[in-house]
Amino acid sequence: MNRPMKSSKQRLKFTLFFSVILIFILTLRVGYIQIVRGEELRKGALEQWTKSIDIKPKRGVIYDRKGSKLAFSVNAFTVWAHPADVEDPEETARVIAEILDMDEDFVYEKLTKRVSTEKIKQWISREEANQLRQARLRGISVVDDNKRYYPNGNFASHIIGFTNVDNVGLTGLERVYDEYLTGIPGKWLKMTDAANRQLPYDGEKVYEPRDGTSIVLTIDETIQHFAEKAAQQALLEHKAKNVSIIVMNPQNGEILAMTSKPDFDLNNPREPLDEELKKEWANLPTDKLQEKWNELWRNLNINDVYEPGSTFKLITAAAALEENTTSLNHHYFCNGFVRDIKGVVLKCARWYNPHGSQSLREAMNNSCNVAFVNIARDLGKEKLYEYIEAFGFGQKTGIDLLGEQRGIIPSSPDIIKEVNLATMSYGHGIAVTPIQLATAVSAISNGGYLITPRLVKELVDQEGNVIKTFQPEVRKQVISKETSDTLLSMMETIVTDGTGSRARIPGYRVGGKTGTAQKIIDGRYAPGKYIASFVGVAPIDNPQLVILVNVDEPTGTYYGGSVAAPIAKEVLEDILNYLEIPPQLTEELEEDAQTVVVPDLKNRKIGEAGKLLTDLGLRYTTEYVELTEESKVIEQFPSPGVEVKKGSIIDLYLNTSSNTIQMPYLINMTKEQVIKILEEMNLEYTLKGDGIAVEQKPLPGEEINTDTKVEVEFRKADD
Repeated sequence: MNRPMKSSKQRLKFTLFFSVILIFILTLRVGYIQIVRGEELRKGALEQWTKSIDIKPKRGVIYDRKGSKLAFSVNAFTVWAHPADVEDPEETARVIAEILDMDEDFVYEKLTKRVSTEKIKQWISREEANQLRQARLRGISVVDDNKRYYPNGNFASHIIGFTNVDNVGLTGLERVYDEYLTGIPGKWLKMTDAANRQLPYDGEKVYEPRDGTSIVLTIDETIQHFAEKAAQQALLEHKAKNVSIIVMNPQNGEILAMTSKPDFDLNNPREPLDEELKKEWANLPTDKLQEKWNELWRNLNINDVYEPGSTFKLITAAAALEENTTSLNHHYFCNGFVRDIKGVVLKCARWYNPHGSQSLREAMNNSCNVAFVNIARDLGKEKLYEYIEAFGFGQKTGIDLLGEQRGIIPSSPDIIKEVNLATMSYGHGIAVTPIQLATAVSAISNGGYLITPRLVKELVDQEGNVIKTFQPEVRKQVISKETSDTLLSMMETIVTDGTGSRARIPGYRVGGKTGTAQKIIDGRYAPGKYIASFVGVAPIDNPQLVILVNVDEPTGTYYGGSVAAPIAKEVLEDILNYLEIPPQLTEELEEDAQTVVVPDLKNRKIGEAGKLLTDLGLRYTTEYVELTEESKVIEQFPSPGVEVKKGSIIDLYLNTSSNTIQMPYLINMTKEQVIKILEEMNLEYTLKGDGIAVEQKPLPGEEINTDTKVEVEFRKADD
């Protein structure tokens, strides 16, 4: 027998070695496919021979604090097409278009797409769904769906917010709590062949969705209704730009009502309620429409800042009382002016008829600027700044809504000049949000505790079981109980004897503080544009309600005591009755005071009018209007001949025309912004440094001539 040749043995060995290596590689490959990528490939295969349709879960319900439904999902239907299963696309498109009132070509285009599934139309009616099902169109599925519904339309629209067509929260609490409200989608699976046609012999599988968690708000539907009704009425009565109201429980930070008007219908959020605006928006381009929508959806109570004016005097007084630099027995002299600040003269609103010597309580009743400048001086800028921060200004309150602003305060006490300290004492030169001010006054009312405001009480599951409760969050104690009690006593006197008298509710102990602040627009004080405000507390001896009312750009009367205080009274009176809080004052305290008839003051000079009212036992205000000795009364409230109680306040409106202008607010602006404003006003200027404006001369709001030279100092953030 012939022996194999050496070359043949080598070939056999090579072949064997190669085969072993190949088998080893193939084994590794099979193992990798089966073990490492097995799950992934199984899913891929499943996707190839199944087609699925998502079944949307119902979003959780949004309840008010007493269980009323403010937002919930309602049954709807969505039409899906499986193009591979459609036998006659043209006829199918015709039938669908006829039933759903759609364009036939548009439907045909969807039916002939090279996709597994295609959505034809979302949220059709039950009648339309029944007609499609009865038509038995092959390749067409009508799936149970749901859509968000808001039963009260524009009720609490800025709080609740709304969703998009896919039920994803876009604004308000719908967005903030979207992860809780959304739920887990289900699946509807069908088996298909290689051509993507449904297999008739294989069953369908339905994986049910899990509905979202519901949320219970701190909002009380009835109290919210009181606030919205009053805000809408004020918007129309005063022809205002905006009206906002916050009602808060100072003991736990719960928001009982929050509204800003105008608002929008949550079921149709991109269409204004005002018919004139609808026409105006009809032909706007998309980018302009988006700007209008964002403005409409803006929650003024947390998204906007403004100078608080005299309502801020509560903070100055709180700081001074807590630091023992003042007391109720301390007296301050007002001669109408503050003249000892270099280069500046500050006026009291009553400079033409000064308040003279007055106690702290009287200074608060009179809302005397001169007294509060001296209170702030005695306190010092470091301590005033410390309490401004402690009360939460210049920082977010933490309320559970998006877009909250921090407000504007000096970056540190070091940059507060003597004049800044003076104007800050009465609420000028800083900017706050309404929710910041309401939260700070709540701290004044509850014994001194700064509490995070909140809108959600708890989360509940589909069976109504509470799965999470949001407890009150006390951030810090700002002032003592003693200081809190003193301030409440002063606030009550403001309503019984001071500028807040129109918030007085017979039988109840109500406290408050009025404010009238000139608006800043594009960095400058806007002539004739004001924000009238009132912040109130009730009942004073056991505070359960804090209310803040802001009326933006009221027409005609614009004083906080005349415009905002009566609105607060109306809302508080409704709430006190609703909560069944009994009246507290005795008949003796409620006796009618002596009355007098209001004289006709029109065309009288301010000095003469003021003396006439004083002689009759009446008081008056011309809050924050720039006056001269020649200024005459052009309007008054109440009108001549009206009978009022002795001690009542008469609002006087004066001719204020002059050749002077007010210095714009430039702090925190860039150099480009400052140049633009000053050049538009034709003012000469000198600019020093780079970065952000930190100091200006003259000061914001100061009356200047057109030939005044402005100096602005800039500083970079890291300097």
